[in-house]
Parts: sequence; structure tokens; C-alpha cells
Amino acid sequence: MGIVQDKIKDLKNREEKVRQMGGEKAVAKQHGDGKLTARERLDLLFDPGTFRELDMFVNHRCVNFGMEKVEIPSDGVITGHGLINGRPVFAFAQDFTSRAGSLGEMHAKKICKVMDLALKAGAPFVGINDSGGARIQEGVDALSGYGQIFYRNSISSGVIPQISAIMGTTAGGAVYSPAMTDFIFMVKKTSFMFITGPQVIKSVTGEEITFEELGGAMTHNEKSGVAHFACESDQDAIDQIKKLLSYLPSNNMEDSPVIDTGDDPRRQDPELDSIIPDNPNQFYDMKNVIRSIVDNGEFFEPHQYFATNIIVCFARLNGRTIGIIANQPASLAGCLDIDASDKATRFIRFCDAFNIPLLTIADVPGYLPGSNQEWGGIIRHGAKLLWCYSEATVPKLLLVTRKDYGGSYLAMCSRDLGADMAFAWPMAEIAVMGAEGAANVIHRKEIQEAEDKAAKRKEKIQEYKDLFSNPYCAAARGYIDAVIVPHETRPRLIEALEIMCTKREIRPPKKHGNIPA
Repeated sequence: MGIVQDKIKDLKNREEKVRQMGGEKAVAKQHGDGKLTARERLDLLFDPGTFRELDMFVNHRCVNFGMEKVEIPSDGVITGHGLINGRPVFAFAQDFTSRAGSLGEMHAKKICKVMDLALKAGAPFVGINDSGGARIQEGVDALSGYGQIFYRNSISSGVIPQISAIMGTTAGGAVYSPAMTDFIFMVKKTSFMFITGPQVIKSVTGEEITFEELGGAMTHNEKSGVAHFACESDQDAIDQIKKLLSYLPSNNMEDSPVIDTGDDPRRQDPELDSIIPDNPNQFYDMKNVIRSIVDNGEFFEPHQYFATNIIVCFARLNGRTIGIIANQPASLAGCLDIDASDKATRFIRFCDAFNIPLLTIADVPGYLPGSNQEWGGIIRHGAKLLWCYSEATVPKLLLVTRKDYGGSYLAMCSRDLGADMAFAWPMAEIAVMGAEGAANVIHRKEIQEAEDKAAKRKEKIQEYKDLFSNPYCAAARGYIDAVIVPHETRPRLIEALEIMCTKREIRPPKKHGNIPA
């Protein structure tokens, strides 16, 4: 065997050793905990045979606490690039089998390198997090590594899609990089996020709490809103990441792929004509409205379990990706509150950053009243919604299905906040407030002085309804472009989207605005 063949054999042996990761025992434990290994996750994420690993032979440089004798394959993280559904994507996957995937200087440098390449290439970036946190033996070098990643998360924001998958325990400083990305996927029962763990909390405050209660997938999907998706397994999380990417452009200079969905753009749905209950206080499921409008009834919903009084989702109209924001009458009557405002705001800003047109479907009686909301800052949180709709320059369509009152009418992308085309169903009510409340304010004295107060009140309520509890007053002023029959909604929205897809809008030059906190 010649020298060249010896060198090739040596290379193959080195590669094979690194691919063993933390060894058979560590891999078996990972599987026993219900988790895939880092390499298995990347194999599932990328199209078969397309993943190309970078920096396979990188080693740590730590010599403290005997670390010079410790070998960590690939320094605990696998990085590289490949194709997902034929489109380029960069990624990293932390290897928990190798020193618990702890982050040190070189580990971070590997991640930073592929982040830089993703930004240069204009390709999405996916991070699979499964780490014990900072490598304590490396001290400030580990902290510096986190800081370098955070910086790149910020620089890349709004330029390329950044997606995080939490597939193990992510604690301390490690949680902040995922929080700075666009979407977070968590796996039920096996993934956790928290600043301080249960043991520290117990020692400091005396509170006893489990990992699942403190930072499990459903905790962050239902309560904190930190995570956007709760998945059944590693495989399910990876499948959902691929589905999300299918709706998105590769970067902020592109549009999302246009897909032939096979759904007739002229399709009408007669069931929409009867979906609104006769009783204005009765709820209906807004998701049924969305299903009837979008291609093949399919939509992809982040934050499904958080702030359920508002819906945000990706869907397609005639093959074009759109972002939908819709009040949900089946939850809190569709009122806007702190969490709903935050949920909608971030989704709107993401869609605007990546050239995804917006469809807003409004059925909102107002902002949720109460001291908890006021003390929690509903004013500043609600102002974010006004801000981001005004800020967005993508095509913006509005559909009013029923109630659209007061400040919440404005907050749900009224024409004054930049809706390019606004439609309303005939049963829509666009007014400062509901008829009962308005009658009590406007005709208070007259009602109090009447012999039959109940009859007078009823008369004045009906009078207000006749004047304002309809879409025609707004249409007469040009705030609504067309009052449409519900079953015609899909073709009308598609026509509006197609005509507005070349929209251009110029704003005053500035470094950036100062969004309400």
C-alpha cells in the first residue's frame, strides 16, 4: 500500500472515530432517554446524502482541571450544510453524548462559522440544542462563545430565517440564543428550557418544582409563550421544521416559493354564508373560516396553545404564502389582551421582514378589561400591535367578519394603519363600541327620564344599530373597499393578493424606530 493510500486510510479511520461520538454506552443512554443522537437528527433533517459536515476535527484548547487529557469528538457539536426539500440550509446539532454537548470556545466558534456562512449565502439556519450548558472548565471563554452567538442571532434577524429546536435540557445562558431566533420547537417530555433549574430554585426560594412544570414543552407553549411548537418526538419536530421552511423564503431578498396546490382560486364556499350565529354573543370557530378560504384548507399554526384568543398561522392563497392574524371568538370572545398583542406583533414583524403578505381577519369586541391587564401594561403591549401593522410594508388585506369595535378595530389592521384592501361581510359591525354600551353613553339622560326606561333603552339601542352596527357607514367613508357575500371571500382575497403582490412602499430614512416595550 502506497503513502497516498495510507493517508486516505488514516483519514477514514479518523472520520469513523469521530462519528462514534461519545461511544456506544453514551449513545445507548441517549436512545434510552427517548432522544435521537445529533447525527441521527441531522440525517433526518436534510435530504438524503446532501449534508456536508464542516469542522469535524476541531478540538478544544482547554488545559485547566485536567481537560488537556479529555477528548471531545467534534468538540460536542456537529455543523454543516445541506439541502432541505432541495433548498440550501445551514445547521448545527449539539452532541449530548460528548461531554453533555457543553459549550466551550471552539464549540462556539464552529457554530459561529456556519452562522456566518448562512448569512453570506442567504440561507436559513437551524440550531438543534441539546446541551448541559457552558463548559465550566473554560470559564470566560465559554461565556464569550455565547456572546458571539447572540451577536450573530441579532445581526441575522430579519435577513435569514433562524429556527431553534430544543431536544434536551437547555439552561442558563444557553436559552437566550433560541429566544433570539424566529421560532422555537420543543419536544414533549424530553426538552426543557429555564434560566435556573429546579435544584437552584429550591435552594434559594424553597419552592419545589419539577423539570416539566418549570420549563417543559407545554409550559413554554401554553404559559410563557417562549416556544412556538410542542412536538411529540424528535422525528415530529424535524418534520414540522421542514414544513415551516416550505412556507418561507430563504432570505429577506426573496419571496416564498409559489406552490401549485391544485385548489381552484375561484372556489366558493356556501357554508360561510351561515357560519356567523344570529346571536351576536354566540361564538364560532374562526379556524373554520380560515380553512374554507385557504388552499386545500391547510394552514400551519405557531403558538397554537398560547394566547388562544388570537390565531396566527401560515397558509397559501393560490399557491402564495400568506401570514394570517385572526381573532378567535371561541376564546375570550376574541378580545385583545397582553399575550395576544405580543403574539400577533412578533408574527407580523416576521412576515414583514420576509416579504410574506398579511391577511387580517377581524372579529373583535375590544381590549380585555381588568386591573390585571392595566397593571400588566396592556397600553404598551397593545401599542405594539398598532406599531407593527403601521410599520409593515408587505401587502396587507383586511376581512371583517362580525364585530370590529373601537381601538381594537384600529389594532386589527384598519385602513388607517395601512390595510391596502379592506373587505367586510354584510353582518359586520364597525363602530366605536357595541350598540348597548353606546346607547347607555349617548342617551343616558333620556333613558333615565323616560317613564318606561327599558323600552326607551331598547329603542335607542336599535337606533344605534341601524346607524352604525353595520359595514355600510365605514364603506360610505371609504374605510371598507367592498362589502362581499361570505361565500365569495376566497376568490376576492386571491384577486386582491394577486393585484397587490407587486406593491412598493417607501418610508422615511431612519436607523430604526423605537417600538413600545
